[in-house]
Amino acid sequence: MSDNLDYYDILGVDRSASQEEIRKAYRRLARQHHPDVNPGDPDAEERFKQISEACAVLSDAQKRAQYDRWGRVGGQELDFGGLADFGFGDLFESFFGGRRTRTVTERKGADLRYDLEITLEEAARGAQRQVRISHMRPCEACRGSGSRSKAGRTKCPVCHGEGQVGRISSSVFGMQFSTISTCTRCQGEGEVIADPCRQCTGRGTERKAEVVTVTVPPGVDTGDTLRLAGQGDFGRHGAGDLHVVIQVRPHDVFERRGSELLREAQIPFHVAGLGGEVEVGTLYGLARLHIPPGTQNGARFRIKGYGMPAGHAASRGDLHVVVRVIVPTKLTEKQKRLLQAFAAEEKETRD
Repeated sequence: MSDNLDYYDILGVDRSASQEEIRKAYRRLARQHHPDVNPGDPDAEERFKQISEACAVLSDAQKRAQYDRWGRVGGQELDFGGLADFGFGDLFESFFGGRRTRTVTERKGADLRYDLEITLEEAARGAQRQVRISHMRPCEACRGSGSRSKAGRTKCPVCHGEGQVGRISSSVFGMQFSTISTCTRCQGEGEVIADPCRQCTGRGTERKAEVVTVTVPPGVDTGDTLRLAGQGDFGRHGAGDLHVVIQVRPHDVFERRGSELLREAQIPFHVAGLGGEVEVGTLYGLARLHIPPGTQNGARFRIKGYGMPAGHAASRGDLHVVVRVIVPTKLTEKQKRLLQAFAAEEKETRD
Protein backbone atom coordinates (compact mmCIF):
# COMPACT_ATOMS: atom_id res chain seq x y z
CA MET A 1 0.00 0.00 0.00
CA SER A 2 1.50 3.34 -1.08
CA ASP A 3 1.23 6.36 1.17
CA ASN A 4 0.03 9.82 0.21
CA LEU A 5 -1.64 8.70 -3.00
CA ASP A 6 -4.95 10.21 -4.03
CA TYR A 7 -6.54 7.33 -5.88
CA TYR A 8 -9.23 9.53 -7.39
CA ASP A 9 -6.61 11.90 -8.83
CA ILE A 10 -4.60 8.96 -10.17
CA LEU A 11 -7.59 7.66 -12.10
CA GLY A 12 -8.78 11.16 -12.96
CA VAL A 13 -12.32 10.60 -11.64
CA ASP A 14 -14.58 12.45 -9.23
CA ARG A 15 -15.00 11.14 -5.66
CA SER A 16 -18.60 10.30 -6.52
CA ALA A 17 -17.60 8.31 -9.62
CA SER A 18 -19.58 5.18 -10.36
CA GLN A 19 -18.02 1.75 -10.75
CA GLU A 20 -18.50 2.04 -14.53
CA GLU A 21 -16.63 5.36 -14.60
CA ILE A 22 -13.80 3.86 -12.54
CA ARG A 23 -13.66 0.86 -14.87
CA LYS A 24 -13.44 3.06 -17.98
CA ALA A 25 -10.77 5.27 -16.43
CA TYR A 26 -8.73 2.26 -15.41
CA ARG A 27 -8.87 0.62 -18.83
CA ARG A 28 -7.91 3.86 -20.57
CA LEU A 29 -4.95 4.58 -18.28
CA ALA A 30 -3.78 0.96 -18.19
CA ARG A 31 -3.57 0.87 -21.96
CA GLN A 32 -1.64 4.13 -21.98
CA HIS A 33 0.86 3.40 -19.20
CA HIS A 34 1.41 -0.36 -19.40
CA PRO A 35 5.20 -1.02 -19.19
CA ASP A 36 5.20 -3.15 -22.32
CA VAL A 37 3.63 -0.30 -24.28
CA ASN A 38 6.34 2.08 -23.01
CA PRO A 39 9.54 -0.02 -23.22
CA GLY A 40 11.84 3.01 -23.09
CA ASP A 41 10.12 4.75 -20.15
CA PRO A 42 11.63 3.75 -16.78
CA ASP A 43 8.71 5.35 -14.90
CA ALA A 44 5.98 3.48 -16.76
CA GLU A 45 5.96 0.50 -14.40
CA GLU A 46 5.58 2.72 -11.33
CA ARG A 47 2.70 4.65 -12.92
CA PHE A 48 1.02 1.40 -13.87
CA LYS A 49 1.38 0.09 -10.31
CA GLN A 50 -0.28 3.22 -8.95
CA ILE A 51 -3.13 2.95 -11.45
CA SER A 52 -3.66 -0.72 -10.56
CA GLU A 53 -3.50 0.02 -6.84
CA ALA A 54 -6.02 2.84 -7.14
CA CYS A 55 -8.42 0.64 -9.07
CA ALA A 56 -7.98 -2.29 -6.67
CA VAL A 57 -9.11 -0.07 -3.79
CA LEU A 58 -11.87 1.94 -5.46
CA SER A 59 -13.38 -1.11 -7.14
CA ASP A 60 -13.93 -2.81 -3.75
CA ALA A 61 -16.87 -1.28 -1.83
CA GLN A 62 -15.39 -2.05 1.63
CA LYS A 63 -11.89 -0.76 0.77
CA ARG A 64 -13.31 2.32 -0.93
CA ALA A 65 -15.42 3.17 2.14
CA GLN A 66 -12.39 2.80 4.40
CA TYR A 67 -10.27 4.91 2.05
CA ASP A 68 -12.94 7.64 1.82
CA ARG A 69 -13.13 7.81 5.62
CA TRP A 70 -9.47 7.48 6.63
CA GLY A 71 -7.59 8.34 3.45
CA ARG A 72 -5.86 4.96 3.45
CA VAL A 73 -6.54 1.24 3.58
CA GLY A 74 -4.51 -0.02 6.50
CA GLY A 75 -3.53 -3.49 7.59
CA GLN A 76 -4.92 -5.24 4.49
CA GLU A 77 -3.30 -7.02 1.57
CA LEU A 78 -4.49 -5.49 -1.67
CA ASP A 79 -5.97 -8.08 -4.02
CA PHE A 80 -5.28 -7.33 -7.68
CA GLY A 81 -6.95 -10.46 -8.91
CA GLY A 82 -10.28 -8.68 -8.92
CA LEU A 83 -9.04 -6.37 -11.66
CA ALA A 84 -9.98 -9.05 -14.17
CA ASP A 85 -13.61 -8.17 -13.46
CA PHE A 86 -12.76 -4.60 -14.41
CA GLY A 87 -11.65 -5.66 -17.87
CA PHE A 88 -7.99 -6.18 -17.15
CA GLY A 89 -8.17 -9.68 -18.57
CA ASP A 90 -9.42 -8.31 -21.87
CA LEU A 91 -6.87 -5.55 -21.67
CA PHE A 92 -4.05 -8.03 -21.17
CA GLU A 93 -5.31 -10.13 -24.07
CA SER A 94 -5.39 -7.06 -26.29
CA PHE A 95 -1.71 -6.44 -25.50
CA PHE A 96 -0.27 -9.94 -25.66
CA GLY A 97 -2.80 -12.67 -25.14
CA GLY A 98 -5.07 -14.94 -27.06
CA ARG A 99 -3.90 -16.09 -30.42
CA ARG A 100 -0.84 -14.14 -31.45
CA THR A 101 -0.75 -13.19 -35.07
CA ARG A 102 2.25 -14.22 -37.06
CA THR A 103 4.68 -11.29 -37.18
CA VAL A 104 7.59 -12.81 -39.06
CA THR A 105 9.80 -10.06 -40.46
CA GLU A 106 9.49 -9.95 -44.23
CA ARG A 107 12.64 -8.12 -45.17
CA LYS A 108 13.06 -6.50 -48.53
CA GLY A 109 16.56 -5.60 -49.64
CA ALA A 110 17.92 -2.21 -48.67
CA ASP A 111 17.50 0.85 -50.87
CA LEU A 112 20.70 2.42 -52.18
CA ARG A 113 21.68 5.95 -53.16
CA TYR A 114 23.89 7.12 -56.01
CA ASP A 115 24.85 10.78 -56.57
CA LEU A 116 25.02 11.57 -60.29
CA GLU A 117 26.53 14.80 -61.62
CA ILE A 118 25.35 15.92 -65.06
CA THR A 119 25.87 18.94 -67.25
CA LEU A 120 23.28 21.64 -67.86
CA GLU A 121 23.08 20.47 -71.47
CA GLU A 122 22.19 16.95 -70.30
CA ALA A 123 19.60 18.37 -67.95
CA ALA A 124 18.05 20.32 -70.84
CA ARG A 125 17.98 17.57 -73.46
CA GLY A 126 17.90 14.45 -71.29
CA ALA A 127 20.56 11.78 -71.38
CA GLN A 128 21.46 8.19 -70.71
CA ARG A 129 24.34 7.54 -68.34
CA GLN A 130 26.08 4.30 -67.48
CA VAL A 131 26.95 4.14 -63.78
CA ARG A 132 28.79 1.42 -61.90
CA ILE A 133 27.27 0.44 -58.56
CA SER A 134 28.03 -2.14 -55.90
CA HIS A 135 24.97 -3.92 -54.59
CA MET A 136 23.86 -7.23 -53.11
CA ARG A 137 22.61 -9.69 -55.72
CA PRO A 138 21.30 -13.28 -55.43
CA CYS A 139 24.07 -15.79 -54.75
CA GLU A 140 24.89 -17.67 -57.94
CA ALA A 141 25.74 -20.89 -56.10
CA CYS A 142 22.40 -21.26 -54.27
CA ARG A 143 20.32 -18.95 -56.52
CA GLY A 144 19.39 -16.82 -53.56
CA SER A 145 18.00 -19.60 -51.36
CA GLY A 146 20.92 -19.57 -48.91
CA SER A 147 20.83 -23.37 -48.72
CA ARG A 148 23.41 -25.73 -50.16
CA SER A 149 20.96 -28.63 -50.40
CA LYS A 150 17.35 -28.97 -51.48
CA ALA A 151 16.26 -29.01 -47.84
CA GLY A 152 16.15 -25.23 -47.99
CA ARG A 153 14.62 -23.36 -45.09
CA THR A 154 12.81 -24.99 -42.18
CA LYS A 155 10.71 -23.65 -39.34
CA CYS A 156 12.78 -22.09 -36.55
CA PRO A 157 12.89 -24.49 -33.58
CA VAL A 158 13.05 -21.64 -31.05
CA CYS A 159 10.11 -19.44 -32.09
CA HIS A 160 8.30 -22.18 -34.05
CA GLY A 161 8.00 -19.99 -37.10
CA GLU A 162 6.57 -16.95 -35.31
CA GLY A 163 9.70 -14.80 -35.55
CA GLN A 164 9.15 -13.73 -31.93
CA VAL A 165 9.66 -15.17 -28.49
CA GLY A 166 7.69 -14.20 -25.39
CA ARG A 167 8.71 -14.02 -21.77
CA ILE A 168 6.37 -13.84 -18.77
CA SER A 169 7.46 -12.19 -15.52
CA SER A 170 5.70 -11.23 -12.29
CA SER A 171 5.53 -7.78 -10.75
CA VAL A 172 5.82 -6.96 -7.07
CA PHE A 173 2.04 -7.11 -6.84
CA GLY A 174 1.93 -10.67 -8.15
CA MET A 175 0.61 -9.63 -11.57
CA GLN A 176 2.07 -11.29 -14.65
CA PHE A 177 3.49 -9.30 -17.54
CA SER A 178 4.47 -10.54 -20.96
CA THR A 179 7.31 -9.15 -23.07
CA ILE A 180 7.81 -10.09 -26.69
CA SER A 181 11.09 -9.76 -28.59
CA THR A 182 12.54 -10.76 -31.94
CA CYS A 183 13.84 -14.31 -32.05
CA THR A 184 17.63 -14.23 -31.99
CA ARG A 185 17.91 -17.65 -33.62
CA CYS A 186 16.20 -16.71 -36.90
CA GLN A 187 16.48 -12.90 -36.60
CA GLY A 188 12.71 -12.57 -36.86
CA GLU A 189 12.32 -14.48 -40.13
CA GLY A 190 10.70 -17.57 -38.57
CA GLU A 191 12.90 -19.89 -40.63
CA VAL A 192 16.44 -21.24 -40.41
CA ILE A 193 18.79 -22.98 -42.84
CA ALA A 194 20.07 -26.37 -41.74
CA ASP A 195 22.65 -26.65 -44.53
CA PRO A 196 23.84 -23.13 -45.42
CA CYS A 197 25.43 -22.35 -48.76
CA ARG A 198 29.23 -22.25 -48.50
CA GLN A 199 29.62 -19.37 -50.94
CA CYS A 200 27.24 -16.93 -49.22
CA THR A 201 27.22 -18.64 -45.76
CA GLY A 202 23.44 -18.84 -45.84
CA ARG A 203 22.72 -15.19 -46.59
CA GLY A 204 21.51 -15.93 -50.10
CA THR A 205 23.25 -12.81 -51.42
CA GLU A 206 26.70 -11.74 -52.54
CA ARG A 207 28.10 -8.33 -53.41
CA LYS A 208 28.56 -7.53 -57.07
CA ALA A 209 29.68 -4.49 -59.05
CA GLU A 210 27.46 -3.92 -62.06
CA VAL A 211 26.85 -1.25 -64.68
CA VAL A 212 23.36 0.23 -64.60
CA THR A 213 21.80 2.49 -67.23
CA VAL A 214 20.25 5.67 -65.84
CA THR A 215 17.81 7.51 -68.10
CA VAL A 216 17.85 11.20 -67.25
CA PRO A 217 14.65 12.94 -68.41
CA PRO A 218 14.78 16.52 -69.76
CA GLY A 219 14.22 19.22 -67.15
CA VAL A 220 15.75 17.59 -64.09
CA ASP A 221 17.35 19.86 -61.52
CA THR A 222 19.72 19.53 -58.60
CA GLY A 223 18.15 17.49 -55.82
CA ASP A 224 15.77 15.57 -58.08
CA THR A 225 15.75 11.83 -57.47
CA LEU A 226 15.33 9.10 -60.07
CA ARG A 227 14.20 5.71 -58.74
CA LEU A 228 15.43 2.54 -60.39
CA ALA A 229 13.16 -0.20 -59.08
CA GLY A 230 14.87 -3.41 -58.01
CA GLN A 231 18.42 -2.09 -58.44
CA GLY A 232 19.09 -1.80 -54.71
CA ASP A 233 20.23 -4.68 -52.52
CA PHE A 234 18.57 -8.05 -53.04
CA GLY A 235 16.65 -9.55 -50.10
CA ARG A 236 14.58 -12.64 -49.44
CA HIS A 237 11.35 -10.78 -50.07
CA GLY A 238 12.42 -8.67 -53.00
CA ALA A 239 15.10 -6.20 -53.99
CA GLY A 240 15.32 -2.63 -52.81
CA ASP A 241 15.50 0.36 -55.14
CA LEU A 242 18.36 2.50 -56.36
CA HIS A 243 17.75 6.21 -55.80
CA VAL A 244 19.83 8.36 -58.15
CA VAL A 245 20.16 11.90 -56.79
CA ILE A 246 20.87 14.49 -59.49
CA GLN A 247 23.50 17.23 -59.17
CA VAL A 248 23.57 19.66 -62.11
CA ARG A 249 27.05 21.08 -62.61
CA PRO A 250 27.25 24.92 -62.67
CA HIS A 251 27.59 26.31 -66.21
CA ASP A 252 30.18 28.82 -67.39
CA VAL A 253 27.68 30.79 -69.49
CA PHE A 254 24.15 30.09 -68.35
CA GLU A 255 22.55 30.70 -64.97
CA ARG A 256 19.50 28.59 -64.21
CA ARG A 257 16.45 29.81 -62.34
CA GLY A 258 13.92 27.01 -62.47
CA SER A 259 12.83 26.69 -66.10
CA GLU A 260 14.33 30.10 -67.00
CA LEU A 261 17.89 30.65 -68.17
CA LEU A 262 19.97 33.83 -67.97
CA ARG A 263 23.12 34.73 -69.88
CA GLU A 264 25.11 37.74 -70.98
CA ALA A 265 25.93 38.55 -74.60
CA GLN A 266 28.30 41.13 -76.05
CA ILE A 267 27.16 43.39 -78.86
CA PRO A 268 29.24 45.83 -80.93
CA PHE A 269 29.14 49.53 -80.19
CA HIS A 270 27.57 50.41 -83.55
CA VAL A 271 24.81 47.76 -83.19
CA ALA A 272 23.84 49.22 -79.83
CA GLY A 273 23.57 52.66 -81.42
CA LEU A 274 22.09 51.82 -84.81
CA GLY A 275 20.21 48.63 -83.99
CA GLY A 276 20.39 45.32 -85.80
CA GLU A 277 20.43 41.59 -85.20
CA VAL A 278 23.01 39.42 -83.45
CA GLU A 279 23.35 35.67 -83.00
CA VAL A 280 23.22 34.37 -79.43
CA GLY A 281 24.33 30.92 -78.35
CA THR A 282 21.71 28.83 -76.54
CA LEU A 283 21.60 25.27 -75.20
CA TYR A 284 19.83 24.30 -78.42
CA GLY A 285 22.02 26.08 -80.97
CA LEU A 286 22.19 29.67 -82.23
CA ALA A 287 19.23 32.05 -81.99
CA ARG A 288 18.84 35.51 -83.53
CA LEU A 289 18.19 38.45 -81.23
CA HIS A 290 16.85 41.79 -82.48
CA ILE A 291 18.61 44.82 -80.97
CA PRO A 292 16.65 48.10 -81.23
CA PRO A 293 18.54 51.37 -81.90
CA GLY A 294 19.88 53.10 -78.82
CA THR A 295 20.19 49.96 -76.71
CA GLN A 296 21.98 50.69 -73.47
CA ASN A 297 24.56 48.57 -71.74
CA GLY A 298 22.85 46.08 -69.38
CA ALA A 299 19.57 46.03 -71.31
CA ARG A 300 17.69 42.76 -70.96
CA PHE A 301 15.92 40.82 -73.70
CA ARG A 302 13.95 37.57 -73.81
CA ILE A 303 14.06 34.74 -76.32
CA LYS A 304 10.97 32.61 -75.84
CA GLY A 305 11.23 28.83 -75.62
CA TYR A 306 15.01 28.64 -75.22
CA GLY A 307 15.03 27.96 -71.49
CA MET A 308 14.78 24.66 -69.61
CA PRO A 309 11.96 22.13 -70.03
CA ALA A 310 9.15 23.03 -67.61
CA GLY A 311 8.80 19.88 -65.50
CA HIS A 312 7.38 17.01 -67.52
CA ALA A 313 5.62 19.34 -69.94
CA ALA A 314 6.64 19.66 -73.56
CA SER A 315 7.06 23.43 -73.25
CA ARG A 316 10.23 25.19 -72.23
CA GLY A 317 10.96 28.33 -70.29
CA ASP A 318 12.65 31.39 -71.78
CA LEU A 319 16.22 32.57 -72.21
CA HIS A 320 16.92 36.03 -70.78
CA VAL A 321 19.84 37.86 -72.40
CA VAL A 322 21.64 40.78 -70.76
CA VAL A 323 23.63 42.70 -73.37
CA ARG A 324 27.06 44.17 -72.75
CA VAL A 325 28.09 46.87 -75.21
CA ILE A 326 31.65 46.48 -76.49
CA VAL A 327 33.49 49.79 -76.52
CA PRO A 328 36.49 49.57 -78.88
CA THR A 329 39.86 50.19 -77.27
CA LYS A 330 41.87 50.64 -80.49
CA LEU A 331 40.59 52.97 -83.21
CA THR A 332 41.95 53.72 -86.66
CA GLU A 333 42.48 57.31 -87.69
CA LYS A 334 39.35 57.19 -89.84
CA GLN A 335 37.30 55.83 -86.94
CA LYS A 336 38.62 58.59 -84.72
CA ARG A 337 37.64 61.27 -87.26
CA LEU A 338 34.16 59.76 -87.59
CA LEU A 339 33.65 59.68 -83.85
CA GLN A 340 34.89 63.22 -83.53
CA ALA A 341 32.42 64.29 -86.20
CA PHE A 342 29.71 62.36 -84.37
CA ALA A 343 30.58 64.11 -81.11
CA ALA A 344 30.51 67.53 -82.75
CA GLU A 345 27.15 66.79 -84.37
CA GLU A 346 25.75 65.58 -81.09
CA LYS A 347 26.95 68.73 -79.31
CA GLU A 348 25.25 70.96 -81.91
CA THR A 349 22.06 68.94 -81.53
CA ARG A 350 22.06 69.42 -77.77
CA ASP A 351 22.76 73.14 -78.08
